[in-house]
Amino acid sequence: MIKHIFKNFTFNPKNDILSGLTVALALVPEAVAFAFVAGIDPLVGLYGAFMMGIITSLFGGRPGMISGATGAMAVVMVYLIQKGNEVGLSLDKPIDNLGVQWLFITLLVVGVIQISAGVFKLGKFVRLIPYPVMMGFVNGLAIVIFLSQLGMFKKTTNGETHWLQGQELWIMIGFVALTMLIMYFLPKITKKIPAALVAIIVVAAITIFGKIDVSTVGSFIKDGGGEGLKGSLPSFQFQLFELFHTLSGHWNVILSSAFVLAAIGLIESLMTLNLIDEMTETRGSGNRECIAQGSANIVNGLFGGMGGCAMIGQSIINVTSGGRGRLSGIVAALALLSFILFGAPLIEKIPIAALVGVMFMVVIGTFAWSSFRILHKIPLTDAFVLLVVSVITVWKDLAVAVIVGVIISALVFAWKNATMIRARKHIKPNGTKVYEIWGPLFFGSIQNFNSKFDVKNDPDTVEIDFMESKVADHSGIEALRNIANKYLNVGKKVKLIHLSPDCKKLLLKNNPDFASIIEESIDDPRYYVVTDKLDAEV
Repeated sequence: MIKHIFKNFTFNPKNDILSGLTVALALVPEAVAFAFVAGIDPLVGLYGAFMMGIITSLFGGRPGMISGATGAMAVVMVYLIQKGNEVGLSLDKPIDNLGVQWLFITLLVVGVIQISAGVFKLGKFVRLIPYPVMMGFVNGLAIVIFLSQLGMFKKTTNGETHWLQGQELWIMIGFVALTMLIMYFLPKITKKIPAALVAIIVVAAITIFGKIDVSTVGSFIKDGGGEGLKGSLPSFQFQLFELFHTLSGHWNVILSSAFVLAAIGLIESLMTLNLIDEMTETRGSGNRECIAQGSANIVNGLFGGMGGCAMIGQSIINVTSGGRGRLSGIVAALALLSFILFGAPLIEKIPIAALVGVMFMVVIGTFAWSSFRILHKIPLTDAFVLLVVSVITVWKDLAVAVIVGVIISALVFAWKNATMIRARKHIKPNGTKVYEIWGPLFFGSIQNFNSKFDVKNDPDTVEIDFMESKVADHSGIEALRNIANKYLNVGKKVKLIHLSPDCKKLLLKNNPDFASIIEESIDDPRYYVVTDKLDAEV
């Protein structure tokens, strides 16, 4: 038993530790950048990444998956924080940075929503996401990661941001290329050490010992308005009663933001879980991940972190570097904390170019290049969904893209199935007309279903056989009830045959008199439909 638990904790300690260190280095600029996007102190993003990482690594549903502060959630936080700051300044006794306090309260609500999703086992629904949506999500996310790294090719001077030019630009490009080359060729020589970690160390050593002036993690933080990897976390700076009093009339902002953040966090986390499942050919638990993500966001709200969700880029870095166990995520989180507390001076010297090169390799590995090859071979609707999801992921965000993709796929599926319903007709020797229904009966196929019957000209006795059909929803039940009543209203006999038990139950619930027209099927030679009566006899 102990051995089994240990294997779940780490499959290869060396690989998990080294890949965890690599991920920790990549987490620093990402967490800082997303904190700037949200308009909060970099330390809030860094500590948020630590708390998300350690909790989800220990208790999450997917060993090897990395969580932290993310851009998708940071974009939503901007409005919440700005609104809170406006309210804080409008009070009789103005309160600075009230928006950050509102963020912490919102994260508590986010956590409750996400935990509820796990408790009610909603995580399994990620398995229903169609493959074209998944492929579009992957491609769109690769483009988003690529575009986010282009911001690293900019520099802030005297409060103005502009693109790097001349020698600075070429040095940046050179070190990015060197990082990518090391990551590409080193695995061909040896896979015993993570190529990304070696690339970062090599590029950092060249810039430090060669005294080459390049943009570093430290300069990046300072250019964004921070003071570096030092300082203290913000917390609830005044009485909770006063804090909640400021929310009077503004709970709608908190609750709406919480639901959006929870949805984005869960969708991004579960989609990442699904992707890592495919890469590792294993299976994680979506419901467990929901609970872990929610718990981590609650801890962030209580202790002053930014919150977040799964990070696909860092998760891919971890898995491709050999990190498959929970130990890799734990090492990444603890290493990040160590960087903040003890290694700040050294980490601040790491060139941004090295980290950009690592993320560019992630982009190359993430993008589904096969989509170009199969685009003209798959159904036109699937190709359309793939492209739409990719575009919306870049244009809006992941959550919107996935929702739109699933809706389009569902509508296409409904339309196709609506046209599939058929009715084979024949007359028995005793004069009874039989309609053998084939295909699903649901809201989309009702019109076609109704058109199959000729109530006026049919004989006095009719049978409707559902052996090769399935009544899929309430709309189908209503259609069945209506067609039966049409025959009964003109004085004709109708029998409903081979209805499923759940269909019978729903039909009889509001129409108990239908018991006489529903025929109990004792045995079905094709589907072996066994009734409750037969079960009782056995």
